[in-house]
Amino acid sequence: MIFEVEPQEKKRKKGPKITVIGGGTGLPVLLRNLRKQDAEVTAIVTVADDGGSSGVIRDYINVVPPGDIRNCLCALSPMNSLQKDIFQYRFKSDDQFFAGHAIGNLIIAALTEMHGNNIFDAIRLLSRMMSIEGHVYPAAEEPLLLRAEFEDGTIVDGESQLAKHRKKIKHVSVHTYDENRKPIASRDVVEAIMEADMVVIGPGSLYTSILPNLMIEDIGRAVCETQAEVVYICNIMTQLGETEHFTDSDHVRVLHEHLKECFIDTVLVNTESVPDEYLNQQKHEEYLYQVKYDFQGLRDQGCRVISTDFLKLRENGVYHDGQKVIDELFTLLRSVKHD
Repeated sequence: MIFEVEPQEKKRKKGPKITVIGGGTGLPVLLRNLRKQDAEVTAIVTVADDGGSSGVIRDYINVVPPGDIRNCLCALSPMNSLQKDIFQYRFKSDDQFFAGHAIGNLIIAALTEMHGNNIFDAIRLLSRMMSIEGHVYPAAEEPLLLRAEFEDGTIVDGESQLAKHRKKIKHVSVHTYDENRKPIASRDVVEAIMEADMVVIGPGSLYTSILPNLMIEDIGRAVCETQAEVVYICNIMTQLGETEHFTDSDHVRVLHEHLKECFIDTVLVNTESVPDEYLNQQKHEEYLYQVKYDFQGLRDQGCRVISTDFLKLRENGVYHDGQKVIDELFTLLRSVKHD
């Protein structure tokens, strides 16, 4: 039997409440390391993904795209490596009907359908099955449409379409598919932000992993109003069609402009250089150049800056060192508590 269905008796962690907001590959890196800490961890995950297996499943079954949820559940689960490998297994591209689908995505879709299309209850059940140490919440309980307006006035719909146009983005927004209702945050999400000791945003794609969460009005308002320390983890590399030629302060400026408020308290910036020969452009073609520093630009926006070596090189890709990031976050928590 792969999963433990009966919920195990879990010792409630007494450490700080940390709520992490994002999506993509950056969020699980943090969660895997946060799980080892004495902290109450909540992950809020974007639901505007319309590419790959997640996009196919959301289109055919009309459920919240499961991919980012799957990765976060796996990151917060103490399951052994074999169990995780099975949950994360992706069918080969020549498998026709199942091509590209991850088993975990299919399980989440099946549980959602079993619960009357209720993604919240499906995740809650799967969290018990996987003995999750923390909480994983979708940003909304229905799939949302990401819409981008470019500087030239043109508009494109769909997260997977945004980077293809190679134009400068002016603004992004999220919408329900019938467009007669505004998106509403999933239950418990606003409370997780308001009651947190620290809210961590990123790392992740600025326009397609982070802003789709914050542009849900309830979530954006909560992030601005919370008494928690709000931390932004700046990306190490710029991204094709999204943040070309961006500095670290440009990332923060875009976030502040979208929410019409300077809400970020602290920014974590990597200062270690990425070797020119290291990045495999064929495998990671969306990454262009290393994000340039503009510490004064960050301070002008009211941000504390923590800059150090957060770099981790693996599999010809550029990532944050999750443990180094967590160490800095907990040091910051202790210093803020004593202020």
